[in-house]
Amino acid sequence: MANNLNENDVLNDELKVDKHSLLGQWRAKAYDQKANKGDLQRFWEQYFLVEKGIYEQLLSNPDEVVTGTVAELAQKYEIPVETMVGFLDGINDSLKEKNPIETMTEDTVVNLGFDKPLLYKNMVDAKADWLYELPQWDAIFSKEEQHDLYLEQKKSGTIIKPKKVGRNDPCPCGSGKKYKYCHGRA
Repeated sequence: MANNLNENDVLNDELKVDKHSLLGQWRAKAYDQKANKGDLQRFWEQYFLVEKGIYEQLLSNPDEVVTGTVAELAQKYEIPVETMVGFLDGINDSLKEKNPIETMTEDTVVNLGFDKPLLYKNMVDAKADWLYELPQWDAIFSKEEQHDLYLEQKKSGTIIKPKKVGRNDPCPCGSGKKYKYCHGRA
């Protein structure tokens, strides 16, 4: 039976999203492995332009919490509901209060109240330079603060290996013995 699953079902199973929900429909289209590569690239290019426009508006008044139903917000930003669902999927991890994106319908009331530092760092993490370099950030954070947030996010994904303890080095447990006579015996 597992062999009968198509790639969209596998994707939806991995994401634990009902493929008939708004979010499931968005993800099936946005991450369709069978789609023509050129069509998918154009789809994402168009989406990124829409996303940029919404963020420009949100960051122009960062303390205002935009709320409404999914359909109302789609109408406000003059985009299809499907595209609004994609935007809500992308911003959800940066919100102060998460939206129920897995179960939302067009009539679900959602909010766009974002945590400013978290949103900036998530944009850096997504390598979305067209978003974290928006000029609206300059009114929210100084260039130094933006740089610090950028570095903080980049460092959070860096694994630093501890210095290897040499046989004749002092044991890191603090016993005063050489490592080879203490914890290095094992």
